[in-house]
Amino acid sequence: MLSMAPTFLAVDLGASSGRVIAGTWDGARFALRDVHRFANGPVQGPSGLYTDIDMLWREVRTGLRRFTEQSGENPAGVGVDTWGVDFGLLGRDGTLLAHPVHYRDTRTNGIMEKVFAVVPRDEVFRVTGIQFMQINTLYQLYSLVEAGSGHLRDASALLMTPDLFHYWLSGRQVAEYSIASTSQMLDANARTWSAPMLGRLGIPAAILPPVVMPGTVLGPALDGVAAEAGWTMPVPVIAVGSHDTASAVAAVPDLDGSSAYLSSGTWSLMGIETAAPVITPASLALNFTNEGGVAGTIRLLKNIMGLWLVQECQRVWERDGRKYGWEELAKLAEGAPAFRSIVDPDAAEFFSPGDMPEAIRAFCRRTGQPGPDSVGAVVRCALESLALKYRLVLGDLETLAGRRLEVIRVVGGGSQNRLLNRFTADACGRPVVAGPVEATALGNVMLQAVATGRLGSVAEGRRAIAASVTRETVEPGRGGAWDEVFLGRFAGLCGRG
Repeated sequence: MLSMAPTFLAVDLGASSGRVIAGTWDGARFALRDVHRFANGPVQGPSGLYTDIDMLWREVRTGLRRFTEQSGENPAGVGVDTWGVDFGLLGRDGTLLAHPVHYRDTRTNGIMEKVFAVVPRDEVFRVTGIQFMQINTLYQLYSLVEAGSGHLRDASALLMTPDLFHYWLSGRQVAEYSIASTSQMLDANARTWSAPMLGRLGIPAAILPPVVMPGTVLGPALDGVAAEAGWTMPVPVIAVGSHDTASAVAAVPDLDGSSAYLSSGTWSLMGIETAAPVITPASLALNFTNEGGVAGTIRLLKNIMGLWLVQECQRVWERDGRKYGWEELAKLAEGAPAFRSIVDPDAAEFFSPGDMPEAIRAFCRRTGQPGPDSVGAVVRCALESLALKYRLVLGDLETLAGRRLEVIRVVGGGSQNRLLNRFTADACGRPVVAGPVEATALGNVMLQAVATGRLGSVAEGRRAIAASVTRETVEPGRGGAWDEVFLGRFAGLCGRG
């Protein structure tokens, strides 16, 4: 008999932090509570940037154990979601051959052009439907081919980051669909690995595990995992929407054909849900991506640099002895002059700058603008520029969809940034509905509830999430100044002038 109020554990690993969150489903609403939070970020090693996967696995196990210690219960399931594109290579004994390299490492510099010399750019897009970014798994792997990597030669399996954790939890090696799609190695229509394309590039398709859909129950947790966590009954390990954005989008209430979603965090991901990939000359020209979604959907979206710009500024200022919280930064930005300086948030120099405030000032000087000369001015520049980029992407989405999108639904940690929400509403001329903040964890938990039969469908789960959270609507103000800046300055900075 199923428990009346089952609690699922969502392991959510983001670019800057990780957490284990308990989500209880009472039959009408979800309730979340933090179990364990911890920092995350790339580590600089002698040969480049890598992910401290051992630390993350240790912290995940700590969170599982803490849940049992705090509640005295067995969870009804556990599922992992993470950022996209990164992976680990396993040897024949099932252990990692090396620390996974972080996507911000420089090994992919110049690699895209080398791939296109073998498989033309338009052909890669025609097969995969994925946005061109040098961080994609395809280019990470081709950098290993180019280097004659022994690790690639010796690998028996490649597991994307959440699949690696699911393997350690359950013993099963699979590729969950949503995370596999971020690799730019999946055939978007067949929804399986594109062995012909990979073969031409010398990437061994034999190391890629079978693709499974979101909501697949992988089996019970391994005995050792269960014993360490203190579980006394079998706990199913569930492949949720293992790309964190897939779980976040699954949790967007009232998402329909007239809505755009905006998953706002370190990265901003703005898009719509579609029933099939949109692989056309227009989507290629606009560099959109067709990532796997839940319940058979496609997430047609654009990756935007996001609040990384401000997070990196915070890191630099803290290093220099000035620690600013988000509320203080918002107040300082609100007091700074409007539209004095703007940037393209996706400019290459912001990807891994070292000193983000100086990179922003240098971009402004290079483009004939005054460099922002205070903390508030830097943050205002970043937030106004993000809002303008959202407007650009919204227009592109409407072009691809062939219809007007009436509402922008913002979820994730960035939905708490009221100043950015206001800028977004004003810049785009659309109402912004903000929340839920914990969309990724809610989507993760909801998909576990569907997988274990506690909910009938994702649509039913979205209605339950809408009943479980508070949202805030921001109506657009007069957009004349935004129109002037967008048409007169910003579009040109983005190559649309």
